[in-house]
Amino acid sequence: MDGLMMDYQLTLPAMMRRAETFFARKEIVTRLPDGRFHRYTYADFARRAKKLAVALKQLGIRPGDRVATLCWNHHQHLEAYFGIPAIGAVLHTLNVRLHPDDLAYIVNHAEDRLLLIDQSMLPLLEAFRSRVNLERVVVISEDGEAPEGMLEYEDLLQAADESAFHNSDLDERQAAAMCYTSGTTGKPKGVVYSHRALVLHSMLSAMVDTLALCESDVIFPVVPMFHANAWGLPFTAVLVGAKLVFPGPHLDAGTLLEAMEAERVTLTAGVPTIWLGVLQTLDERPRAYDLSSLRGLVVGGSAAPKALIQGFQERHGLKVIHAWGMTEMTPLGTVANLTSELRQAPADVQLDYRAKQGLPVPFVEIRARGDRGIVPWDGQSMGELEVRGPCVARAYYNAPEAADRFTEDGWFRTGDIVTIESHGYIEIHDRSKDVIKSGGEWISSVALENALMSHPAVAEAAVIAVPHPKWQERPLAVVVLKEGHTVTAEELRAHLRPHFPKWWLPDAIAFVEAIPKTSVGKFRKSALRQQFREYRISADGETSEDE
Repeated sequence: MDGLMMDYQLTLPAMMRRAETFFARKEIVTRLPDGRFHRYTYADFARRAKKLAVALKQLGIRPGDRVATLCWNHHQHLEAYFGIPAIGAVLHTLNVRLHPDDLAYIVNHAEDRLLLIDQSMLPLLEAFRSRVNLERVVVISEDGEAPEGMLEYEDLLQAADESAFHNSDLDERQAAAMCYTSGTTGKPKGVVYSHRALVLHSMLSAMVDTLALCESDVIFPVVPMFHANAWGLPFTAVLVGAKLVFPGPHLDAGTLLEAMEAERVTLTAGVPTIWLGVLQTLDERPRAYDLSSLRGLVVGGSAAPKALIQGFQERHGLKVIHAWGMTEMTPLGTVANLTSELRQAPADVQLDYRAKQGLPVPFVEIRARGDRGIVPWDGQSMGELEVRGPCVARAYYNAPEAADRFTEDGWFRTGDIVTIESHGYIEIHDRSKDVIKSGGEWISSVALENALMSHPAVAEAAVIAVPHPKWQERPLAVVVLKEGHTVTAEELRAHLRPHFPKWWLPDAIAFVEAIPKTSVGKFRKSALRQQFREYRISADGETSEDE
């Protein structure tokens, strides 16, 4: 027997119609490259997104065609988020921090036909333009000008007739957007999101026990719009009608704090490296900014150090919301909100749970697989996390070589080594390629890193495996000190000693000026392993670096 419900399609245009109908006067604010603020409303946004859709059709863009963006976080990029999928085309956000070789590969692999690009990114485009087959380039300019042979964004919109826009009969399972993974192992791989997945993701993100987003919020996505769709926040904001604030290209701690204060931001999101800089600025100038409106800083992309969560809370009264996800999951997977039971626990227990990756969001199912099969939820047994759900990829775009990332019974293998405790809270201990195997036992580099970064002298810390003649691998800690601070390797080991078994402690600690990072702000451990490839730890614990 069939249910007698309407076959209503879950699509992005339906979300935009809701925003322009009920939240037409709500603001969307962008910090421009020159530092000024651009302001307009959801009504303006919807009108311009429709004009963009009309203009793209006039340029020959058809359903299924890929339209790329090479842009920072701003209102025009939001217009592309909705205008491109509104005609059945596919929004393809390109990571502005990637090497030109990677960008050339991705553009060609996705077969992008048209590119929307910020004027400031034109030198980056020139570094790979001759190697790709883009038919058109549209420049979002600061001065109203575009190079010869390219189109200017505002001119394009001005020539388009909004009345020519018609809501297409889109199927919710059509492709709406795509992102490529950062390619830390092998070539970048494309993830293709359906309208249905983006709508469902927006709904589950807004739920009270997820991020609790609503119309009265002021949302400030610091995470780039080219990084897994800014974790879906622009889509969710449009769905609920929240005020949006975009930082543009300004990502330094002082400018971010100024914007949060000026716009009375209630929720923001970014990677730990961003918030480490913000915390340091607040520590140096604790009364310089009024952040009383801010109810949460979402931290994801890599594990948030417990010291970061504790520092914001205890020194500044600000709540860090620890989350985890992947490009392949649209991307939100878990959020470390506390259940009513855990909110009755002692403060130190609550902090421990808030530092985990958290409970799965609705419709994300989890399990972990070890060498002997599915591991128990005992908080101790480690295994690779596997997930499934309506917002989880079932395959990569045109990448049959990556089929082994999906199990025979339809789960996605995340590559994260985790424990799951009895309540269902996940704690990530490592990436499968980064876990340290010493004497047949696993050592979590993430746990050591977070503990090292809780030392008052340490700004950043990454832990990698180095060869050992007896134990196969041993941990090497690579540490960046805060300006004006000093600490010895033995003092750092003493700081770790109360929290870990003796055999977990790093055999060596290297002090460096900076730790290399990926295009999305994670520690680039592959570069560290290359940098310290000649580092050796002898059987008696002595260290050396081969010539």
